[in-house]
Amino acid sequence: MNASFNQQNFHSLCDDLASRDASFNSIISAFGYPPFWGRPNTFESLVHIILEQQVSLASAWSALQKLKNRTGQITPETLLALSDEELKACYFSRQKTVYAKHLAENLLYGVLNLQQLEHLKDEEVRSKLTAIKGIGNWTTDIYLIFVLHRTDIFPIGDLAVVNALKRLKNLPTNTPKERLLQIAEAWKPFRTIATMLLWHEYLSRRKIK
Repeated sequence: MNASFNQQNFHSLCDDLASRDASFNSIISAFGYPPFWGRPNTFESLVHIILEQQVSLASAWSALQKLKNRTGQITPETLLALSDEELKACYFSRQKTVYAKHLAENLLYGVLNLQQLEHLKDEEVRSKLTAIKGIGNWTTDIYLIFVLHRTDIFPIGDLAVVNALKRLKNLPTNTPKERLLQIAEAWKPFRTIATMLLWHEYLSRRKIK
């Protein structure tokens, strides 16, 4: 199984990165340590991540709360009991309705087992999840970071991370993805910690503005 981190060693891992890259030291100096973001390994958490695809965090949270109010508890069974119209009333797009139902069916019929994912390597987790309709690399990256707390994930498809990295390194907006991945290579095997620091910088700066 790939390495994971926890609340006890999180700050020391941030400090280690800050000692290797002055950009991270400047983030911690300006904004403190990032929160220890985490979510339980549940169907609800994966639905939440699907809802976050290509929309604001606030919109996704609003849809999740609407669903929770309607179902009481978000499980594969309670979600599949809802019609497409009922899910639409919970702010689910037609596409995300298909994705959430497909995920629910795969869990219900034993095609996917979330607890088993905890014992697999990162790439094995990626292979299992991306086989599910509507779950791509970004969704898998967020799951590996927030739910399994794997240490070495860099979500190149995440705009907030990419924009924070470009700003910190004074890179042009059209910097190719390959160059960003090359920069992130220097942060191995703790690219997840770097990602959390970049999110923290991005969110803190927006709040200040």
